[in-house]
Amino acid sequence: MKLSLIYLPVKDLKAALALYRDTLGFEESWREGEMTAGLTLPGSDVELMLDQDAPDGDKPGPFFQVHDVDAFYAERKDELAFVAPPKSIPPGRYVAFDDPWGNRVHVLDLSAER
Repeated sequence: MKLSLIYLPVKDLKAALALYRDTLGFEESWREGEMTAGLTLPGSDVELMLDQDAPDGDKPGPFFQVHDVDAFYAERKDELAFVAPPKSIPPGRYVAFDDPWGNRVHVLDLSAER
């Protein structure tokens, strides 16, 4: 597992970009429509993902990259508190679980890019 993104759901992407990009100086690295943007964190390979289009109840947290989300899920479905089964997202496959303290841990693969 490799830390890939830090995920922050936001109510207003323009206001979030004003803070993180314009005030703090993080560089915008990608955009998915008008609701989601990625920002490069200086001195790191990890990006900050701001998402205005987050589903209600979605929690902030780290995104860890694995080779195969479906295999990760199958190997751990009886051990971890998964929120839902894996699903497809633009870069590949995605699943999330909550740790015993209520923190959301997001897991993705980049299978759509292979």
